[in-house]
Amino acid sequence: MLNALTIDVEDYFQVTAFEKYVKYEDWDIYPSRVESNTLKILEMLDELSVKATFFILGWVAERCPSVVREIQKRGHEIASHGYKHKLLYHISPEDFRKDIRRAKMLLEDISGKKINGYRAPSYSITEESMWALDILIKEGFLYDSSIFPILHDIYGMPNARRFPHEISRPSGMIKEFPMSTFKFRISNFAPLPAGWQGLPFVGQEFRIPISGGGYMRLFPVWLIRRVINHINKREGQPAILYFHPWEIDHEQPKIRAGIRSRFRHYINLDRTAGKVKHLLSSFKFAPIGQVLKIP
Repeated sequence: MLNALTIDVEDYFQVTAFEKYVKYEDWDIYPSRVESNTLKILEMLDELSVKATFFILGWVAERCPSVVREIQKRGHEIASHGYKHKLLYHISPEDFRKDIRRAKMLLEDISGKKINGYRAPSYSITEESMWALDILIKEGFLYDSSIFPILHDIYGMPNARRFPHEISRPSGMIKEFPMSTFKFRISNFAPLPAGWQGLPFVGQEFRIPISGGGYMRLFPVWLIRRVINHINKREGQPAILYFHPWEIDHEQPKIRAGIRSRFRHYINLDRTAGKVKHLLSSFKFAPIGQVLKIP
């Protein structure tokens, strides 16, 4: 089974967890580490002979065009992560159109190739922002990888389909590769403790996110490996793995932020590279375009 490997190319100070503490207008003040960290990832993928999809933030591409060219030179797929890394449900449809158009034109000018894929900042295509799919279709994107089929305080569509599928919209059709989750029901575990049978959560479906990022840093690698194996062999579907260049950089400058934001961003940064190498050595991975068979 061929799984999808994706890297969201953004810097440590651009993440949603720090949005309240780092203004967009101040991004140029912070020392950038995205170029050196992305080059480290490219070296690692070369060593393992793995190709990936790189969702590149337009702001980064504009300032580091050599990184875009190097990603392309090494045979990886280039896709868009928008330009400003703003949550979609916090901006207007017209501002979204301008953002993705600007990023798409930048990436196509640098790479000389059509950009087919898009991923929203912090997976912010939700029930509130499904309109974004219509704009993506009109702007020429062939696939999206922004829907996270879980319940979360920032993103998520808990009832969304869990595996690659086509979404029909008034403006046309687009392929969706949602983030991978593990599905289970409490009733599947037997025997249940005495008195549990009548509890409301027994029999309900639960989804655990294991796709990467903070979840990959938090969960033990043996559990992630077992879930990907389950998705591939028991459910017959491809999984998707994602991480960011800043997640392999445990020496990055620290941002003053709230406890929850610091936990989400800094937990187990020193273990990311080792976990990624282990997973890439355990399963077959390729760019999303190849997995979805997009020309």
